[in-house]
Amino acid sequence: MNNTIAGFHSSHDCSFSILEEGVPLIHVELERYIRLKEPMGDGLEFLFANYDNYEHLKYFTTMLNPWNGGIAKRYPESWKKLQGILKKNDGKLYTFGHHQCHAANAFYSSNLEEALIITIDGGGTEVDDNSREVTAHLTVWLGKGNKIERLAVFSDDGLNCATNIGGFWTRCTKDIFGLSAGYPYGHQAGTVMALAALGNFKKYFSEFNDYLKVRHHPGQFNFQRFKDMANWSDQSKYDIAAALQTATEERIKYILDIYLQQTNQRNICLSGGVSLNCVMAGKIYDWFEGRIDKVYADPVPYDAGLVLGSSRYLWHHVLDNPRVERNNANSTSYLGYTYSKELIDNALNQYATKLEVAHINDDLLVDLLIDKNIIAVYGKGSESGRRALGNRSILADPRHADTKDIVNERVKHRQWFRPFAPSIIREEVKNWFIRDIDSPYMSFAIKFKDDCKNKVPAVVHFDGTARLQTVTKKDNSWYYGLINNFFKKTDVPILLNTSFNDREPIVETPEHAINCFLKTNIDYLYFYEYGLLVSKKGLLDD
Repeated sequence: MNNTIAGFHSSHDCSFSILEEGVPLIHVELERYIRLKEPMGDGLEFLFANYDNYEHLKYFTTMLNPWNGGIAKRYPESWKKLQGILKKNDGKLYTFGHHQCHAANAFYSSNLEEALIITIDGGGTEVDDNSREVTAHLTVWLGKGNKIERLAVFSDDGLNCATNIGGFWTRCTKDIFGLSAGYPYGHQAGTVMALAALGNFKKYFSEFNDYLKVRHHPGQFNFQRFKDMANWSDQSKYDIAAALQTATEERIKYILDIYLQQTNQRNICLSGGVSLNCVMAGKIYDWFEGRIDKVYADPVPYDAGLVLGSSRYLWHHVLDNPRVERNNANSTSYLGYTYSKELIDNALNQYATKLEVAHINDDLLVDLLIDKNIIAVYGKGSESGRRALGNRSILADPRHADTKDIVNERVKHRQWFRPFAPSIIREEVKNWFIRDIDSPYMSFAIKFKDDCKNKVPAVVHFDGTARLQTVTKKDNSWYYGLINNFFKKTDVPILLNTSFNDREPIVETPEHAINCFLKTNIDYLYFYEYGLLVSKKGLLDD
């Protein structure tokens, strides 16, 4: 298995991946199995427990990281097992920089021949230009062919210092808005981003902007003052969030402008947790109108994606293998395990007293959606990343203004102001949105055309935007067909799509799917590969 590479991450967002001939086959996260978000964990043990052929592997990759670097001490049994495998197979463990891995995953998963690459997060270990290990939170790279070259490192110390945007968002999320920013409930920066659409950024903009413009220590910002103001009223909370969002956009715009001019690049790749800010990502097209052609966002830009990036960096940059995924299609995001019909049947049988199962076709499923049913769909490999893209999704008809509130009350139990996303067939984007872009991983918030917003009110945010998922036959033929069928019956090529979960991580196994279905008020659960429509006892018509 000399052409197979295993990446592992033994820190928060614990994960592993398998890359074969440069193509990712598996990428799984520990959180999906333990049902708690962003856990610390032993990535090697996770790999050994869930990948049968680990004893034959020759190449392993991981990241420079205080946690990963202490594997031998923290996880001695796993480390000992790894050393035995490497010795037996004449193998090697490769270790790369944190942002190096983010940058590699973004560029090598894109189909771009060359691009400016920007990585922004709360910090990770990188080797700077003076060969020192530093905690970097923003890096700039140039990708060409099968190589990436670093242009700049912004760290928490050293000469090239800057305010840590990702770290600042974490502090604001926790210390101003009182929200979770990690294990076990996950980082809720997206909630702050949603709040921003309701606010007026001007009231507090100068304070946030001044802080982000130059190097500041977090202790120099008065979080308590803004926490007190956020508690005064909902509007104050909205205005503070808007100021944070707008100041962040201004800072990132400034940095991008410098390096676009320096490199004359027309493509941009984004990674790092801050790139999950879809509002910011969507505005890049506005900021550099006429100067750029494409913005590509890493489908797994937070730290669970580092395992893919480290393996891709080894395969392409170090081992000098050519790019393999640039076939005018998106790098697939469906890298979780697929569960057989036998396993699905076994799971259903465990709950036979509570469930009824019928065999239907997708045409009837569309009719059930049109009848305002909420339907969870499950099939094939689960999605890598934070966003469900049709294989572990909850779907609804977006044409009704009350659909958003119904889904929230009966299933998701999220704050009322948080939006739901539209999945749209790729050919129709130009007819519904002001920009005709690719957004296969729900990475960009783009404005609807004015005459389209009232047709799908359940997926339009307060600012007129939506974090769209563009769907092609190559991406997901089943999901594309379902949306197209809905389009034929309603003249709307869009479905409301939210992740199949209720505040916990996205469901992974058939048992997870059934448990979530039973504890919420989802109307139906559909195992689409086998046409199995599941309902609660007494609810399915004869």
